[in-house]
Amino acid sequence: MSRRNNRNSGILPQSVLEQFKWEVADELGLSSKIKSQGWENMTSRECGHVGGRIGGSMVKTMIRRAKESLNNTSL
Repeated sequence: MSRRNNRNSGILPQSVLEQFKWEVADELGLSSKIKSQGWENMTSRECGHVGGRIGGSMVKTMIRRAKESLNNTSL
């Protein structure tokens, strides 16, 4: 098993990651193609667009949640 799979386990539930993935795919206009052809038939470029956007969104969300958590505990 790769180290990458173990590194992020438990940070965000898989359902949240799936939701992010579909939201980004929808924003990029790829969701209908994914639904009709499946992820396995997407080009590397298309998947890279989705993956890059997901990564950025997740980092921003995690930072926001961490800040909120710190603000709530310091009151």
